[in-house]
Amino acid sequence: MTADDSTDARREPIRVMVVDDHPMWRDAVARDLTESGFDVVATAGDGEQAVRRALAAAPDVLVLDLNLPAKPGVQVCKELVGANPALRVLVLSASGEHADVLEAVKSGATGYLLKSASTQELIDAVRRTAVGDPVFTPGLAGLVLGEYRRLAAEPVSAAGTGDPEAPRLTDRETEVLRLVAKGLSYKQIAERLVISHRTVQNHVQNTLGKLQLHNRVELVRYAIERGLDED
Repeated sequence: MTADDSTDARREPIRVMVVDDHPMWRDAVARDLTESGFDVVATAGDGEQAVRRALAAAPDVLVLDLNLPAKPGVQVCKELVGANPALRVLVLSASGEHADVLEAVKSGATGYLLKSASTQELIDAVRRTAVGDPVFTPGLAGLVLGEYRRLAAEPVSAAGTGDPEAPRLTDRETEVLRLVAKGLSYKQIAERLVISHRTVQNHVQNTLGKLQLHNRVELVRYAIERGLDED
């Protein structure tokens, strides 16, 4: 066992909250995640309840349905990510409509999975979401990258203004940012650069901090504006 393996073995289980207005579905997802070793710290059946309980329970990953009473899922996502940018949100929805996917991503969701996914696909998606990887049902990733490009063509403020005073990134941070903009997962970037998954995460977090950005959506937009997604 390597030192990293030993560290992983001692790591606390991933804290997850499940939000869905259908009790049987919500309970089934919570049960499957619990049986797979996740710590399901809370559940909720409507948007208002979801915000209150998430702020109290502080999950690492929020598994969120979009169609909720009291407050829509995209608003829940926006409020909670705004309050805690470290929160990862995996949308689990019956809708594969492009408008719903794009709205979820723009509100701060890390990934988007259809409810037709298998239990194992959901478990894998939650694990990947917890470490910051973008997880999308096949066919949706290209749509999201296209939206990043569209957003990059719009005027922005703050770190995205091209201010010459903007913080300088190291060569490695720029290299990682370029691969993030190409749509690679953290695992793929680690394999490409022959570094650990954790090192990739650290570079991304450092870059977010330097550029005063909050999530992967803003980071990819920043990179595309500067042509870092191009070879």
